[in-house]
Amino acid sequence: MRALLLAATMLAGTLAAAPALAAPAASADAKAVAIPAAAGVMPVGKLGNAVVPRAYRLDFTLDPAQPRFTGHTEIDVTVNQGGRYVWMHGLNLKVKQVVAKVGGKTIAGTFQQADPTGVALVTFAQPLPKGAATLAFDYEAGFNDGPTGLFRVHVDNQWYSWSQFESIDARGAFPSFDQPGFKTPYTVTITTPAGQRAVSNAPEVATETRGAQTVHRFAPTLPLPSYLVAVMAGPFVSVDGAVPATPQRATPLPLRVVSTKPNADKLAFALDGTKGIVSHLENYFGQAFPFPKLDQITAPIMPGAMENAGADLYEDSLLVLDDKASTAQKRNFGMVVAHELAHQWFGDMVSPAWWDDIWLNESFANWMGFRIGNEWRPDLNIGAGALEEGFAAMNTDALIVGRPIHQKIERNSQIDAAFDTITYGKGGHVVSMIAAFMGDTKFRDGVRGYMAKHKYGNASTADFFGAMADAAGDPRILPAMQSFTDQQGVPLVTFAPAGQGKWNVTQSRYVRLGTQAPAQALAQTWGVPLCLRQGDARVCQLLVDKSGTVAITGNGALMPNAGGTGYYRFELPAAQWDSLIAQGSALPGGEALAAIDSLEASFLAGRATPAQLVAAVRSFAANPDSYASDGATGQLEAFDDRGMLSPAAHEGLRRLVAEVRGPQLAKLGFDPRAGAHAGDDPDQQQRRVALVAEMSGVAEDAALNAKLAKAVDSLLAGDATALDPAFYNSAFKAWLKPRGLEGAKVLMEKALSTEDPLLRPAALRAVGRSNDPGVAKWLIEEFSDKRLRLSEKLTGISLAIASPKTAEYAFAWANAHVDTLLSSGGGIFLARSLPQAVSGFCSVDKAKTIAAWRPHFANNSGALELDRAIERVQDCAVLKDQRAAALSAELASLK
Repeated sequence: MRALLLAATMLAGTLAAAPALAAPAASADAKAVAIPAAAGVMPVGKLGNAVVPRAYRLDFTLDPAQPRFTGHTEIDVTVNQGGRYVWMHGLNLKVKQVVAKVGGKTIAGTFQQADPTGVALVTFAQPLPKGAATLAFDYEAGFNDGPTGLFRVHVDNQWYSWSQFESIDARGAFPSFDQPGFKTPYTVTITTPAGQRAVSNAPEVATETRGAQTVHRFAPTLPLPSYLVAVMAGPFVSVDGAVPATPQRATPLPLRVVSTKPNADKLAFALDGTKGIVSHLENYFGQAFPFPKLDQITAPIMPGAMENAGADLYEDSLLVLDDKASTAQKRNFGMVVAHELAHQWFGDMVSPAWWDDIWLNESFANWMGFRIGNEWRPDLNIGAGALEEGFAAMNTDALIVGRPIHQKIERNSQIDAAFDTITYGKGGHVVSMIAAFMGDTKFRDGVRGYMAKHKYGNASTADFFGAMADAAGDPRILPAMQSFTDQQGVPLVTFAPAGQGKWNVTQSRYVRLGTQAPAQALAQTWGVPLCLRQGDARVCQLLVDKSGTVAITGNGALMPNAGGTGYYRFELPAAQWDSLIAQGSALPGGEALAAIDSLEASFLAGRATPAQLVAAVRSFAANPDSYASDGATGQLEAFDDRGMLSPAAHEGLRRLVAEVRGPQLAKLGFDPRAGAHAGDDPDQQQRRVALVAEMSGVAEDAALNAKLAKAVDSLLAGDATALDPAFYNSAFKAWLKPRGLEGAKVLMEKALSTEDPLLRPAALRAVGRSNDPGVAKWLIEEFSDKRLRLSEKLTGISLAIASPKTAEYAFAWANAHVDTLLSSGGGIFLARSLPQAVSGFCSVDKAKTIAAWRPHFANNSGALELDRAIERVQDCAVLKDQRAAALSAELASLK
């Protein structure tokens, strides 16, 4: 899975008044049930091996236009421990009949959901004997509105349904043994309204029309865990093709891109791009695509993408694009498609034994997504995004409240918390660091050995580490890897001069100003693959002790994280910082990102000065790499958004951004019309988008905003060519600001009257982040329209909370409706989204109010994220108290 968790889209909540958002009806089976002593203790995590599934036959009747669906499930099992009771899974299923078939005998049973996570107890009238048996279930259940389990969406007057089962939502679609260690074949049948299409993991082998229905039969799958099963139905359209044969695969691979009807004419780019990415992946893994076909499917409310074996699922905008699409959209396509397709080997063919090994899937796929995406289209500079994401993860990893990448998971309620920036951003960066230290060939050989040994089976972290150690031939690699995966925190490497060309280096755990880290945390050490560059000289060594000495002789400033691939922060003496900052425009992109991150971290820890931050803005903003240039002003803008700057400092920041960005935009030129800059190279195109955003927003350039607003007027009047989609966010914001509530109503109607995967969400985002209290109140308490989907409702409050002038109102509303928000059914990231949305405040009082939410998050996957939010808000309050005045004075002095 790859989630697109932008700060603006994190909240799962509602825009309509609270009574309009009905929580999903609680299943009668979800109530507390009496558990007979003979059934044993209810498993709150792993089920154990008393009964083990061997094969599934799933038969669904799906009419997406109806709120409910029906199913018949048969599971061939091996009974290892005979008895009347079987623990398994089922969530909000209305099970009408259960039977066990054993040696020609049928034994009736009953089904009860025993807890809210979908643990279920099946009780049979007679004991099941040891040996082979078949469990059969007839049931019905409701489609979900959010992307979880089986869900449906109304698109252009037609209904479609999709499945999203990771992590433990397959149990909401069929009775199952829903854990990754149980890996079996699935034979799927889907009955739809006549003429509709169905998609599953394996090739469709037969269809049969029966009156008003069509029965779609699929071949048995290769062994899969339940979370990778795909079940989709609706009036889909597709473009069909094949991935040509490669040295690893002798025959073409059948390939389709499947979407809703409004997207029919924008699927060819994804078809062609997928072909290239599959070929690059086969070359890396040294073996053919592991499944007999590949469908790439889109859904309008999917928050990212999901690696269902042979049937990947994506949010519309990831696949619905053409050659005229923005650099950002093409980068997302390359990275996310490469990520999900890497999973077909690493996660689908070889699956985790249990959820505490999920980091193997996601961290490796994250690294592969950036790497293979970059191989596919080097001109898009996709690879640099991995470092940007890794450094961003350090802001989470630096918190005292947290978790390591590799975390023991004992309860179902802990599983979803593993799908966070630590697994993706930190994990991917750590994989990149180890691969760079081992050498690309040795690391790849370790991956290939791991794949071969566990093909179509399950594997653990220990298995992966063993394969890497064997390939490396270096006994230090294993403990170095484990020091990053098995303990929380960001290493800080502090440099002190030790004579000509020599430096004393000391490692410690990075902590921010005001943080009270426990002694155990402060004593941590890592096996840090430390790489330094000075001019053309480069030195690498493994720092395993608390301190050591490193020698390097070169010209120019010392760069303590050569290439930016190291997952650590560094601290330099002031003079060395000044020298490095002065070279900011000339540093390679990855090194520039590393320097920006460490400098900002130094300020947050109370060391770097406001003057150094300002100097860094001027220097790094001129870096030719778009990732580095875009990151130059981000921290100061965040301080402003969080209320740390005085009004005079706000004006100083506005002048600073205008000073560094204005000439750059003038040199590039700007025409808002669609395709006006299509001839520029991709990085230049992306730089222009960022420059327009900053000059329009932070610098408040009146002429630019008038130009953008005029383009929106033309777009709203029917001229689709007046505004390139790359500038939608900036243009809609500029257009809406002077128009207030009446403008918000116009944009809302424009959004809800289109299915365009770029225009619709951009217009909705503009309304959500209006920064206008009147608009926010209308949006949250008064507006109601059936065309507004749950996932779109979920975006609005987070944007209002993140906007300075609407934050207090939106937070107060959210505070009064916590339980309603948490029960609204938004999918895997729901419970974590609300804490993330409120983590941008900067006061002790707000931290106390948020802390009062803890009872609402008890035994909830969002509990960790809530504690992180509380710490972030508290830390910001300390920073504001101790450093805001000096920072404001520095910015206010800028002319």
